[in-house]
Amino acid sequence: MFINGQWCDASTSTTFEVTDPATGEVIGTMPDGGAPDAERAIAAAAAAGPSWAATTARERADVLYRAWQLMAERAEDLAQLMTREQGKPLRASRAEVAYAGDFLRFYAEEATRVAGEWLGSSRADQRFLILRQPVGVVAMVTPWNYPISMLTRKMGPALAAGCTLVLKPAEATPLCAKAVFEVFVDAGVPDGVINMVTAADPAPIGEVFTTHPDVRKITFTGSTAVGRRLAGAAAANLKRVSVELGGHAPFIVFPDADPVRAAKGAAALKFLNAGQACISPNRLYVHAGSADAFTETMADRVAKVRAGNGFTDGVGVGPLVNEAAVAKVAAQVDDAVAKGAQALVGGRRLDEGEFAAGHFYAPTLLAGVTPEMVIHSEETFGPVAPVITYDDVDQVLALANATNYGLAAYVYTNDISTALRTVEGLHFGIIGVNDVNPTSASVPFGGMKDSGIGREGAHEGIAEYLETKSVGIAL
Repeated sequence: MFINGQWCDASTSTTFEVTDPATGEVIGTMPDGGAPDAERAIAAAAAAGPSWAATTARERADVLYRAWQLMAERAEDLAQLMTREQGKPLRASRAEVAYAGDFLRFYAEEATRVAGEWLGSSRADQRFLILRQPVGVVAMVTPWNYPISMLTRKMGPALAAGCTLVLKPAEATPLCAKAVFEVFVDAGVPDGVINMVTAADPAPIGEVFTTHPDVRKITFTGSTAVGRRLAGAAAANLKRVSVELGGHAPFIVFPDADPVRAAKGAAALKFLNAGQACISPNRLYVHAGSADAFTETMADRVAKVRAGNGFTDGVGVGPLVNEAAVAKVAAQVDDAVAKGAQALVGGRRLDEGEFAAGHFYAPTLLAGVTPEMVIHSEETFGPVAPVITYDDVDQVLALANATNYGLAAYVYTNDISTALRTVEGLHFGIIGVNDVNPTSASVPFGGMKDSGIGREGAHEGIAEYLETKSVGIAL
């Protein structure tokens, strides 16, 4: 762990193993921290807070620039570690490291743009000064599916704003978190400003985060169920919260769209990170008139997606995070097939030969998916593309919105009127129109309803870490 500028063991001196999801091999150990370690880390962050907040925006920007440069220099090592620990294909790991660096560079620039206001008053002898100041100590909980970029997406704006922080990384990918912290340490972040507590059981850490009086904000990325618990506990103690949670993204192909182009886009996005992405398309709504062309193209594409170890050339889908994830995907597919869906490609676990020791599921295309199937209403988080055929264009928007989730949605159409009306009518925070990559460090990322509270990235991302202070001045 990393507390007050020092690498250290857990207070109990216990550790937990980190394994490669493709091979089952133990690749490292990390300290198995608990509540006392979290309290110690929070104390360090609180003590370092005043001096870090007092640094100039330029000084904080310089640290983030150095971190960005170091991440670029270490990009290949970081990508190799990510593939080994998280499992995604090496090409995808390299892309994630570059994306992670984008947040550091963006918030290095954004640090210098935090500004207040000078306001007039209805009184001639009064003026107002509006200040934007750091919220204080931030507790961060990050996921395993994007184990480097989800750290920089939170740490970048927090540090730019002048906050100090304590991170609890996902128990499946703590080695990536350690490597990111090494980047920040070498970039010159002062002692106590960044702290990390690792643990096999996150519950005791979460309890401290949500109740400790020195923690002023909690930011979490992960499942909706856990996000609800953290947000509820934090709210009871009046802590600021931002949570980015699950999704159940619709992918709407309108009759006027090119079904082949839409299918190519869907195939490229659906199997990214083995479907283990909160913005992954989970419901592919295709008009009946385009269904055959769309499905044929998808089937051809999916059949060519190769599963395997992320270090193997040509692999497009790596392992799932653990056996529970495989079991969930298998259960959803089996339920769909039992209720009449057709597995046009895949539809099975991969557990023989090179797959025997890992957590693999075959890239799968399901046709004939209907509302009574579990996969129609629940997030899959795996390499399964469910195609749902519709007839009534006027009803597809309601079908897409018929979920408690509201993170990402995708629309394929060649008609600008259809595109704009659909974008305005969709209850989702991120929407791609003929675009399967509607994300960037410079644009807001976040959802509605059960998909979260708050935004990351862009100007909104740093605002999450700032308090507004109003000062009235009598002349």
